[in-house]
Amino acid sequence: MKLDLTGKVALVTGAGRGIGRAVAVAFARAGADVACVSRTEANSKQAADEVIAAGRKAHPYTVDVAKAAEVDGVVEKILADFGRVDVLVNNAGITRDGLLMRMPEADWDAVLDTNLGGAFHFTRALSRGMLKQRSGKIINITSIIGRIGNAGQANYAASKAGLIGLTKSVAKEFGSRGITCNAIAPGFIETDMTAELKEEMRKALLERVPLGRLGKVEDIASCAVFLASSAADYITGQVFTVDGGMVM
Repeated sequence: MKLDLTGKVALVTGAGRGIGRAVAVAFARAGADVACVSRTEANSKQAADEVIAAGRKAHPYTVDVAKAAEVDGVVEKILADFGRVDVLVNNAGITRDGLLMRMPEADWDAVLDTNLGGAFHFTRALSRGMLKQRSGKIINITSIIGRIGNAGQANYAASKAGLIGLTKSVAKEFGSRGITCNAIAPGFIETDMTAELKEEMRKALLERVPLGRLGKVEDIASCAVFLASSAADYITGQVFTVDGGMVM
């Protein structure tokens, strides 16, 4: 089965690196044009360049997803540049790890405002257009940490668990207009963050993964392409765990 996104316009937040960039490029290879959103100008431009190299239209956009006014402004620009958005991938996220008893309120707020607030801002900003066109795919990148929790990551776990609740609520609100909303919960993926893990920690992680390896960003991107395609038209409100079997 070929997953074809030809004629679709996708908006990917956190597209500057890691999972977000892999999703943007995978969408382009499947035929979609892509709005590449990142907090840093250099990263968003590099992602857009890779999409263009794959033969599709792309523009870079720089925005702090935690700020509603900035999101509303950049969505206006994206709609002016592309005419519409068919697929939204809420991937932007940060970590500010620390034990709860010593966690500064600023670290709690930053993670919740970015990881959960950013998804809310973009979904709300694009909702009117998707409802009007009576179609759309919303994909939220959550985490297995949002399902099982993790010591030292109360803020991150809460934000990712919140994304699961947001996903199911949006699916129920928008379903009658032909809009689906699903989530992907990655396990431990080979990214800049996991590259910093000490060898003993990496070994301990691998012992918990039945498939015996950390995931690749392409593993998440492939799932996103499926959910963005017509093959997933009758799937909504679901969480797809892509973790090599770590959480069962």
